[in-house]
Amino acid sequence: MAPLIRVAFANVYRFLLTPRWLGYLALTLVAAAVMVFLGNWQLDRYRGRTAINERIDAGATMTPAPLRDALPAPTGGPGTAGPAPADRLTWTRVTATGRYDSANIVLVRGRTVDNKVGFEVLTPLVLADGSAVLVDRGWIPPVPGGNATAQPPVPAAPTGEVTVAGRLVSSESGGGAVDRRDGKLETRRISIPRLAKQLPYPVSGGYVLLDQQTPAADPAFQAVPIGHTNNWQNFGYVVQWWLFAGMSLVGYGWVARREARRLAGLDAPRKPLDRAAEPTSA
Repeated sequence: MAPLIRVAFANVYRFLLTPRWLGYLALTLVAAAVMVFLGNWQLDRYRGRTAINERIDAGATMTPAPLRDALPAPTGGPGTAGPAPADRLTWTRVTATGRYDSANIVLVRGRTVDNKVGFEVLTPLVLADGSAVLVDRGWIPPVPGGNATAQPPVPAAPTGEVTVAGRLVSSESGGGAVDRRDGKLETRRISIPRLAKQLPYPVSGGYVLLDQQTPAADPAFQAVPIGHTNNWQNFGYVVQWWLFAGMSLVGYGWVARREARRLAGLDAPRKPLDRAAEPTSA
């Protein structure tokens, strides 16, 4: 009898071939595929952010390379930006020698260091070939007692030949307006293509986040910290999406089995026990 029961129970699963259950299966497979895709996308982001963190860590001890070894010279005319640095070279250390152009200082407002909102100061370093690279000289606080948008006094850049070393950073996305106020350029984001339009020479497509300078940098500047990316958050999303994909398939199988047992009469409701009809003990 047991084999016959198993055959009969297997026949019950023929309902899976009905249009309705085939539709359920298709929806489940599509949902699982989308979740797997989202998990793979987050995995790519995890790998990319991990590579960034590795470059940040490696840059802390590496010997600076010449700027032009990591960043091609711009080939356009004045007011244009050169190609962006390759991803594998961002956050590596570079060095360059030139003269600061103090007439085109850039103040980047709304930048936070140690929970204080202030300004990052960028100054073009004009190189021997006539092009320039923007150098982030550091962070300065706003005017004491003033609002966060009031221009603070900016320490003067050294005159004459200057040698800088620092991290190579890509242009920031977004951008926004670039204004000139009180002789200085102001912006909210370090968008090199937008800033280049305000400058009288071609500008390299990446900028240098200063960590060493000869002659020495003004002590009024505070170093801009380099934060690691939160790559483990992306890894958590990978696990989450893949678990959801597996749960959707398991859920379909569980619902299908319940339906099969119902059709086979294996999960028929039991009759309630009438305890009033039970004999009482003496």
